[in-house]
Amino acid sequence: MCGILGIVSSQPVNQLLYDGLQLLQHRGQDAAGIVTAEGAMFHMHKGTGLVRDVFRTRDMRNLIGNAGIAHVRYPTAGTASSPAESQPFYVNSPFGIVLGHNGNLTNTEQLQDELFREDLRHVNTGSDSEVLLNVLAHELQEAVQGHRLDVEDVFAAVAGVHRRCRGAYAVVAMIAGFGLLAFRDPYGIRPLIIGRLETPTGVEWMVASESVALDALGFQVYRDVAPGEAVLVTLDGEFFSHPCAPGASLNPCIFEYVYFARPDSVMDGTSVYETRLRMGERLADKIRRQFSHLDIDVVIPIPDTSRPSALQLAMRLNLPYREGFIKNRYIGRTFIMPGQAVRKKSVRQKLNAMHQEFRGKNVLLVDDSIVRGTTSREIIQMARDSGAHRVYFASASPPVRYPNVYGIDMPTRNELLANGRSDEEICREIGADAVIYQDLPDLISAVQEVNPRLTSFDASCFDGRYITGDVTEEYLARLEGLRNGTIPMRQSLPTRQMHLNLTH
Repeated sequence: MCGILGIVSSQPVNQLLYDGLQLLQHRGQDAAGIVTAEGAMFHMHKGTGLVRDVFRTRDMRNLIGNAGIAHVRYPTAGTASSPAESQPFYVNSPFGIVLGHNGNLTNTEQLQDELFREDLRHVNTGSDSEVLLNVLAHELQEAVQGHRLDVEDVFAAVAGVHRRCRGAYAVVAMIAGFGLLAFRDPYGIRPLIIGRLETPTGVEWMVASESVALDALGFQVYRDVAPGEAVLVTLDGEFFSHPCAPGASLNPCIFEYVYFARPDSVMDGTSVYETRLRMGERLADKIRRQFSHLDIDVVIPIPDTSRPSALQLAMRLNLPYREGFIKNRYIGRTFIMPGQAVRKKSVRQKLNAMHQEFRGKNVLLVDDSIVRGTTSREIIQMARDSGAHRVYFASASPPVRYPNVYGIDMPTRNELLANGRSDEEICREIGADAVIYQDLPDLISAVQEVNPRLTSFDASCFDGRYITGDVTEEYLARLEGLRNGTIPMRQSLPTRQMHLNLTH
C-alpha cells in the first residue's frame, strides 16, 4: 500500500507536500519522495525511510515551485525495497513526466515486453509504477502526433492507459510546464479524493489517497475521483475532468476500511470510523449467536486500528472495555515491515501488557484482522504471561485466505495463516482458547450501512474472487517465486536528488 498526493497552488507547495506525506505515513514507511514543478523545471528528492528521515532542511529548500506530487511507499507484490524503487518516477520523453502510483499492475510483464519491443521505451527498474509511467508517456506521444499538447490529448492518453493496464492503480502525475494529472483504475480499487481551497489569489486543488490529508491542510473535500476518470489541473489552476474508461464501476478494496485507512478519513463517501463501529456490532451479534457459551470478563483491543470495533462490541455485549496493551509510538506498523522475522521481533517492542488488566480474567482480544498470525500468537502469549485465565481472539474481518494482488503486501499463500486451515486449526496455531472471525456478508453490510451506494467491493483476500478477472494460478505462482527469491528481481542504482530543465 502507498500514499499519494498532488497539489496545484499559487504559493510554494514544498511544505504542504511534506505535511501531507506525514499524514499519509501510515500507508507506507519504506520510502518517500517529493517532486515540485517550477515552470518547466522539476525538482525531485526521494529516498528510503520515513518522511522525517528522507527530507532535511537543505532538501526542502531545493523543492521550489507552486505545484508538485509526493509519495510514500512500502514494497508491494514482488518488488524490491531499494532506493531505486522510491517514487515518484521520472521520464523525459515526451515533455517530461513524473508519476506516483498506489496499487499494483497485474500485467506488468506483458507491458514490459510491449514497451521494449513495440513502444521502444526503456524501463530501468522492476517497478510496475515505472512501467505505468512509460505506458502513459507513450500514449501521450501517440495522442499529440506533432501538435501542441492540449487537455483532450491528456484524456486520450489516459484512455490508452486504461485499455492497456490491468490491476489496481490510483495515480498522480505532473507534466512539465502543463499541469497535474490524476486518475484511477476502471474498477476504483484504490482510493483517490479531490480537495478544493478558495484563496484570495484563486482556487487551489489537491488530490490525495485519503481525505485526512485534505482536512489537515485546510482543503475542503470536493469529491472522489471516479473509477476510470481522469482529472487535470493546469498550472494556472484550471480544473478539467473526463471519464476515460467505458463501463467503469466502483469496487473499492474492503481491506482499506478494515485496516489501512486512518479512521478519520472518508473514502468514496464512507466514514472509515463508522464502518469500524459497525464491524464491532456485527461481530458482537455473531458472538451472541454462536459463542454465548464463552465466559468473557473483559474486552481488550489490539491498538490501534481495532479500537472502534472493540469498543462497540463491548457496548453491544454489555461487557467491560479496557486498554490492556500500551503501544510504543516510535515503533513502525508490523504489518508493513518487510520480513516475518522483523515483524515477530518487533511485537514485544511495540506493545507492552498491563498485567492488572489480564490477571485471573477470561479475556476477549479484538484485532482488525489476522494475516500471518505471527503478531496474534505473540500477543496471546503476552496475555497469558500477564496472568490471563483464558484468551479468546476475535477478528473484525473474515479469514485472510487468499493473496492480495492489488497493492497489499500479502502475496504468497503459504504466508497466510488461514489458507488451508479451519478455524479450529487456526485457534491451535495461535494458541487461543477460541477464535471468532467476522463473516464476509456481515463485513460488507457493515460498510454498506454507512454508505448504501457502495454495491460491490474487491474482497479478494477473503473470497478469492479477483475483480479484474485476469489473475491466474500461473500469475500467483510467479508472485510467490518473486517473494521467496526463486525468481530474481531487477535492481538498479539509487537516485536521490535531481533538478531537471524541461520544455515541450
